[in-house]
Amino acid sequence: MGFVKEFKEFAMRGNVIDLAVGVIIGGAFGKIVSSLVDDIITPAILTPALTAANLDNLADLKIPGTAIAYGNFLSQVISFLIVAIALFLIIKGVNSLKKKEEAAPTAPPAPSKEEVLLAEIRDLLKAKP
Repeated sequence: MGFVKEFKEFAMRGNVIDLAVGVIIGGAFGKIVSSLVDDIITPAILTPALTAANLDNLADLKIPGTAIAYGNFLSQVISFLIVAIALFLIIKGVNSLKKKEEAAPTAPPAPSKEEVLLAEIRDLLKAKP
């Protein structure tokens, strides 16, 4: 039973749950970026280059005389760059929010009873002639 209890404690930690959510959202975000590259960026930006090379598809880009197809590689590089930039902007935003929270000044702690009494005694001693 120790193993099951230990595994349950591990699986229910906040970090594991956060990681699972991050992986799921990351997978969905990856599909969105792939669609952006394949359906919007490639046709809009790379179509003139493909037309000049007499190609219809980015996957058809190959080094002449070889089986090296670099079109899909270019597509994946573009996808990676978009994901990296998006994550950078998200992390930058989160860090700026954390800095604002840290920059908020905290109120100094209230003096203890002893300090208040000592201050009163000091003031009384100063008031004596």
